[in-house]
Amino acid sequence: MTLKRRKSKVPPPMPACPLTECMALLGGAWTPNVIWYLSGEARRFSELRSDIPLISAKVLSGRLHELEDKGVVIRKVMPTSPPSVEYSLTALGRELVPAIQAIVDVGHRLKRRKAA
Repeated sequence: MTLKRRKSKVPPPMPACPLTECMALLGGAWTPNVIWYLSGEARRFSELRSDIPLISAKVLSGRLHELEDKGVVIRKVMPTSPPSVEYSLTALGRELVPAIQAIVDVGHRLKRRKAA
């Protein structure tokens, strides 16, 4: 004897809200650091690796591709020999910098409270 399938009484989930979308982006490992170091000027892959020494090449490459897909980072191939690639923030990426700066400011205040 098969059991009747019951309908769910819970409404379907709402589409992701803008806050969830943004936090999902910033919540990726090392993503805020990558955005932070690109906020000053365009950087090459090796420069970003030295800026963030604990990040692996695989993770950095993945983050850069993800940020490029989301429209936060621009990848520009330079016509040099051998070819090199520079990464920079898009206008959308630059809009994230004040949010990251605010988080850094709160982090400094938290550290001072902890030390006191």
